[in-house]
Amino acid sequence: MTRFHQLLQDQIAHEFAASQQYIALASFYANEDLPQLAKHFYAQSVEERNHAMMIIQYFLDRDIAVAVPGIAEPQSHFSEFREPIKLALHQEQTVTDQIIALARTARDEGDYLGEQFMQWFLKEQVEEVAVMTTLETVAERCNGNTFDLENFVQRELSVTAEADATAPSIAGGSM
Repeated sequence: MTRFHQLLQDQIAHEFAASQQYIALASFYANEDLPQLAKHFYAQSVEERNHAMMIIQYFLDRDIAVAVPGIAEPQSHFSEFREPIKLALHQEQTVTDQIIALARTARDEGDYLGEQFMQWFLKEQVEEVAVMTTLETVAERCNGNTFDLENFVQRELSVTAEADATAPSIAGGSM
């Protein structure tokens, strides 16, 4: 297995861990009676799960054995409503660094198919970090008024995006 393939295998765990973490964030917000934030993070969880499944499909398409890894328990307890958003932003920044390392490794190893595969993920991470940065900014500006934050999430983040025709295939289909 090449270094790129090993890092990509590791990324499956990172994506599944992100999915589970987003479920924990959504559950926190649901427990706090913040349904728009809960809905947003439940949707983020599915998106991260689909990213892991895209990587699995890539391995299958390349006829490379794939192992589905276990993951660590996500953080579930927070002292106030902004903490989960800060965690989500940090998580997306970390994933961005991981995706950049994957693209760099594929290029360094001359794996042009792997490098091409990572291009969609690079574009996706720009969007993910931007959304979480905006959500953090709005959460700070609302000065504790979670109704304003809920209204923002419902108005600005609940828009259903059209399917991206350039997205990699998802093993088992999208959810």
